[in-house]
Amino acid sequence: MIGLDFQVLLYLFGGVAAVATLAGLIIVRLSSSPPDLSRHETEKFFCDPSKPGSKLPFPSIHDKPTLDLSVIVPSYNEEERLPGMLKETTEFLEDRQKKQPNFTYEVIVVDDGSKDKTTQAGLEYSKKLGVEKVRVLTFHHNRGKGGAIRLGLFSARGKQLLFADADAATKFADLEKLEKIFKEINKESHGMAIVCGSRAHLQEEAVANRSLFRTFLMHGFHFLVWFLCVRGIRDTQCGFKLLSREAAIRVFSNLHVERWAFDVEMLYIAQCLRVPIGEVAVNWTEIDGSKMVPVFSWLQMGRDILLIRLRYMLGGWRINYKSKAQ
Repeated sequence: MIGLDFQVLLYLFGGVAAVATLAGLIIVRLSSSPPDLSRHETEKFFCDPSKPGSKLPFPSIHDKPTLDLSVIVPSYNEEERLPGMLKETTEFLEDRQKKQPNFTYEVIVVDDGSKDKTTQAGLEYSKKLGVEKVRVLTFHHNRGKGGAIRLGLFSARGKQLLFADADAATKFADLEKLEKIFKEINKESHGMAIVCGSRAHLQEEAVANRSLFRTFLMHGFHFLVWFLCVRGIRDTQCGFKLLSREAAIRVFSNLHVERWAFDVEMLYIAQCLRVPIGEVAVNWTEIDGSKMVPVFSWLQMGRDILLIRLRYMLGGWRINYKSKAQ
């Protein structure tokens, strides 16, 4: 009798678990929404600080490129760290332009709904170098790093597009390392290619300085990325990546995740589209003031990675192979 009761309970538990799992999958499927490619009206324009009240329209990524390189700098409450990053970046690019007079570039600072003076910090460089070289895209509300990078890319004029973090953790001169690999994998003049800066070579030192729990979370996150989404890339999260214009259009038009885990979905989409992807070690330094909360952010990203895989498997998210940006 006891054995029979236990068997009944086991069947009941299995039934409840199956129903709960099915309900969860249905919720995931129904809660899946298409990529948000919209802009608030104010996000369609930038201003020239030398002409107070000016309202100039951003170009579209579908326009013919007119510059060699666009650098996108996603920024949220970065009034303190952004000036140093812009100084290093523009000095490098200005020096290259002196050596190569035909080289052209722009830097687009994307203020992701900051509560401080991030926009003003960016505009100081617009004033210094002119809006042909430095522009500021100010969001109406916070979207997240992935959303900031997407609209920055979609407002760019460059043949090649680099996004780089506002904290200047990666030495900007390492752009040359990315460009070298880019040339090797981008076989066609109008082809697609992505090169990722990588901190994987620093992992051993990082593990030595982390607690056992944080090391466990880090390895757990890397395993989830490898198992569910992206293989062959050792560091998916480094904020220093170079893309061809076509790759930016195709990949970011399909991107759904706009916060910390966006890099993983970006590379997942790129691999599905068979975009050539390279990876190269870069010089990287820990900078104070990170917006990530180590344990919470990793757990949140782990959840997002699981949802990325589930939503694509269930058909809630689908890759449009003829993507268009607005």
